[in-house]
Amino acid sequence: MGSRFFSVKTILSFIIVSATALCNIQAQKVELSGKIISNGELEGIHVINKTSYRYTTTDENGLFTIVGKLSDSLYFSSIQNIPKTIVLNAQHISSKSITVSLSESINALDEVTIGTVLTGDLNSDISNSDAERPLDFYDLGIPGYTGPRLNLAERRLFEADDGPLVTGLSLNFSKLLNMISGRTKMLKEHVKLDNDKQTIQHIKDVVGPLFFKTNELNEDKRVEFYYFCADAPDFQQRCKGRSDVEIFQFLDSKLKAFKIASLSDN
Repeated sequence: MGSRFFSVKTILSFIIVSATALCNIQAQKVELSGKIISNGELEGIHVINKTSYRYTTTDENGLFTIVGKLSDSLYFSSIQNIPKTIVLNAQHISSKSITVSLSESINALDEVTIGTVLTGDLNSDISNSDAERPLDFYDLGIPGYTGPRLNLAERRLFEADDGPLVTGLSLNFSKLLNMISGRTKMLKEHVKLDNDKQTIQHIKDVVGPLFFKTNELNEDKRVEFYYFCADAPDFQQRCKGRSDVEIFQFLDSKLKAFKIASLSDN
């Protein structure tokens, strides 16, 4: 009986010690040495720890250091590369290193057509043009996109998620496979990151300089603050296409929360 009790007690002690050790590992912060692999420019790539709001950039060799802990999310972003998020795992923490491969973001130039000098009158120019109208999706009887010009990420999402899933007795297998494989979800994340990046750039270039004339925050913390704002669920709703005054008010509402988060992290 005593032996049995001892065994149960030993098992309970082991569970408690293991749980404590796991919590210690999860809370342990280490300085990670990182390297970016990319065919594009390696210097100046933004590395953001979105969990602890730490920020750094890569050197000319794509090297960087940043503090992180288990399960922190690192966000990598640059003009030349497609943004990428990596969650730190136990191997990253134990080795204190991370290697990240980034894919180049390729932007195709719009087609330039040289021809007859146009008058500016649309109806007149169309009538006088010798060019034949090319076939489009209306001629072929297939659905097509007629909205605003899409960027690369938006076009990929449109192609993956276009049309209803079921039409009559027909099933849109392409859309279904993209949903099951997670490609649609991934592309939606890419579109969101692109939109966030464009909005952040506008804030950084236009609203930020004015905002920080009347609000105190160390310059090396400002990029972290912008990404902190981008994490807000209503970021796009409050900032995209809004006036500078409205964006200013949004930044003002987030600055206090950012400073509290920074203090608690330190």
